[in-house]
Amino acid sequence: MPNESEGRIPLADLLVFHQLARSLTSSFDLDTILRTILEQMERMVEAELWALLMLDPSTQSLYYAITAGEEQEAFRGLRVKVGEGVAGWVVEHGETLIVPEAEDDPRIAQSSELGKRQVRSVIALPLRGRKGTQGVIEIFNPRAEMSDYSIAFLHILADHAAIAIENARDVSRIQQLTITDDTTGLYNVRHLYDVLGRELKRCRKSDVPISLAFLDLDHFKLVNDEHGHLIGSELLAQTGTRLQELARSQDVCFRYGGDEFVIMMPQTSAMAALELATTMNRALMKTPFQMKNGLRLKVSASVGLASAPEDGLAVHGIIGIADARMYDVKLHGRGQVRGA
Repeated sequence: MPNESEGRIPLADLLVFHQLARSLTSSFDLDTILRTILEQMERMVEAELWALLMLDPSTQSLYYAITAGEEQEAFRGLRVKVGEGVAGWVVEHGETLIVPEAEDDPRIAQSSELGKRQVRSVIALPLRGRKGTQGVIEIFNPRAEMSDYSIAFLHILADHAAIAIENARDVSRIQQLTITDDTTGLYNVRHLYDVLGRELKRCRKSDVPISLAFLDLDHFKLVNDEHGHLIGSELLAQTGTRLQELARSQDVCFRYGGDEFVIMMPQTSAMAALELATTMNRALMKTPFQMKNGLRLKVSASVGLASAPEDGLAVHGIIGIADARMYDVKLHGRGQVRGA
């Protein structure tokens, strides 16, 4: 890369800036953006290892989101605490760290994730956006001395990257809001139609079964009438949380509307769904829910099941059959589960 003595930025480098900006703004997919950043680093700087770490605010630690170069697989799953090692120091101070001779630098010694790797030099740049530091770019053992021009180029890359990462995360949050129910935090009915449609296509193509449980809370209107709608909303939220706890990891829970919930059970036959839904419903009805005002409540639910391909392969058809079977439970005593 040319040095500053040339007096102006060469056309080739301007084209790199242009291509970088286009690449980072053409997608709101975080993984795509991270790969683009790493590809640009590899083109700009020859080194033994490149890494991009992202900050997890909930744990105040950094994780290796993407790496390239020698022994990159060794970093999978590793985490670095803020304040520790090279990346932790950069996040804590919000400053670029350049260590040309790493042998005696205590921050290198503290970098336990490096293990026994020989680190001769390192460059680490913060990814600083409008909302603070998002992560760190690390370059280990660059194969040529880095000029001021090259470092400035890396800073521009880091600035572009931070903006792109923040934009991707903002879009992700907005998308999440559009598919999430405000009261319960579960997915909403709009998302149910989308996800169920995809699963039914898979069922049609690969003959993989899928089942749906449609739950309606029994006598829920009495809760609102006796205790008010705030308590009713609190009970719905806690019910949604409990359903997620009772469901398997592959199951997906939705609030259909009012006091109605849906649990989608991929790769689950009608017989297995009946057993699972019965166990879940019994556990739900035994659960005491503690309200913020000290009130303790329990719920009962009537459940109808439908399964594909036996009950059809249409979204509204499957939901309608499960709904009809749930109403049949309502007519014959409530609190039970009915399949085919």
